[in-house]
Amino acid sequence: MNLSKQIKKYRTRDQFSQEELAQKLYVSRQTISNWENERSYPDIHNLLLMSVLFNVSLDDLVKGDVEMMRNELQGAQMNKWTISMVTFSLLGAISIGPMMNWFGTKGLLVSFVLIAYSIYSAFKVENIKKKHNLKTYKEILAFQEGRQLTDEEKGEGRKKNKYIKVMMVISSGLITGILTWLSLTFFN
Repeated sequence: MNLSKQIKKYRTRDQFSQEELAQKLYVSRQTISNWENERSYPDIHNLLLMSVLFNVSLDDLVKGDVEMMRNELQGAQMNKWTISMVTFSLLGAISIGPMMNWFGTKGLLVSFVLIAYSIYSAFKVENIKKKHNLKTYKEILAFQEGRQLTDEEKGEGRKKNKYIKVMMVISSGLITGILTWLSLTFFN
């Protein structure tokens, strides 16, 4: 969490040692060390005391943690929509053959609904990527793991990004086409 960095930042800014801060908060030096090393989390009483002591709002003290938690929730949403996109795309492609075999051309409606939901899921993923300015696979993985990439790491991946996107579109199209062909061949 980011709170550990915030505590250390404000402690060093105000030139407190861990021992001095511990005395002011009536806790042990080890407790301060645990907070700064993410081994434990201060209770609300100590958070309030630190916000007064450091002369910052409680919101500023824990804001990074709130932002990090928000990003974690977004990462979980991205995972959910990605799984949904892949699952319904595969189901849509595989269902074409059986649906046509059992219900004729009217059965294609089921497959199209599955594929349409897959496309909807893809738009949800793209919205999350756009909101967090995620352009490369490396950036997406780091986001889902709650990490930040350096500008240097982002620059490396973005140069290769154009080719990777083209290859991903071609390969997903091929996979979907092959699954559709197999489905049609097997059930007709």
